[in-house]
Amino acid sequence: MIKKNFSISILFLFMFLPWIRLNAQEDHARSQGNIENQIQSEEEFNASEFILDHVTDSHEWHLMTLPNERHISIYLPVIIWDREKGISVFSSRKLAHGHVHKGYKIATEGDLKGKIVKVNEEGKIDEENKLLDFSITKSIAGMIASAIIGMIVFIYMAGTYKKRGISAPKGLQGFLEPVVLFVRDDIAIPNIGYEKYEKFMPYLLSAFFFILLNNLMGLIPFPPPFGANVTGNIAVTMTLAIFTFLITNLNGNRNYWRHIFATPGVPFWLLPIMIPVEIIGMFSKPFALMIRLFANITAGHIIVLSLIALIFIFKTILIAPVSALFVIFMDCLETLVAFLQAYVFTLLSALFISMAVKEEHH
Repeated sequence: MIKKNFSISILFLFMFLPWIRLNAQEDHARSQGNIENQIQSEEEFNASEFILDHVTDSHEWHLMTLPNERHISIYLPVIIWDREKGISVFSSRKLAHGHVHKGYKIATEGDLKGKIVKVNEEGKIDEENKLLDFSITKSIAGMIASAIIGMIVFIYMAGTYKKRGISAPKGLQGFLEPVVLFVRDDIAIPNIGYEKYEKFMPYLLSAFFFILLNNLMGLIPFPPPFGANVTGNIAVTMTLAIFTFLITNLNGNRNYWRHIFATPGVPFWLLPIMIPVEIIGMFSKPFALMIRLFANITAGHIIVLSLIALIFIFKTILIAPVSALFVIFMDCLETLVAFLQAYVFTLLSALFISMAVKEEHH
């Protein structure tokens, strides 16, 4: 049943994105003569560019490059809003390989590298007319897929509980129920307290399984929607941290705000120093959540890709077995990190929430 639902969800995802196309594009240099092709083949392998292309977000899902310089990619839909033209929707294939479509292109250098920009008649970036980009990128497609998978799994579990009632869990239910109980009994209740933990359980469980699922999906290189570096995207981790920040401060009680603006036991003359320190602490907590998750996941992907790049740097297949062994070891370690980072983010979120909702004890 789960396999069937999973297949349907993935099919629905790609039906929902009708502009996704699988194409084999020849490299432009191939049409410029054998001399230029020979020069290209002799260029040194750029490991940093190779790694960044796989780690950063993009408007296409590059699958492979064939020996004859043909690129097989899945092109995602571009959705942009322009003050002059309004909303434009088209496939990112029209912007691939430096092409310009309807006055738009993907910047290849500078601070806007990888982003869709508007260009003038001379082909230069029009910095005065900024665009609002709502495009479906790799990270967004990965999040949509993980959300669909998560919904299917937990709706299935809820239906199973309704049918079977209170009984010994089996199958998928038996695997996930201990994880849910772990989040409740070892994270939520010890930090927030038995009286108030239920209010925050939906967020803590959502954050835990969202991070865990995207961490694990990022470790599977193929096929799409697997392989997207979702939790290694700082915009995603920033959004999760903002959710924790808002939930913490919107639920803060009188005691929480009193410790920020009128810390008990602190002399009055010291408050002008303590208040800015406490306010900085309010923002440093979610900032630490954002950076910790982003840095750990990104670092793992970079190490794995660096080990693979060694084969092309040394230009010998003899290094391949060594790289493969280290990659397998790193993948096992990254699997542990995937669970650990989901746990740490959820634990710290529960701790920050507890600091805001717990009453003062005399």
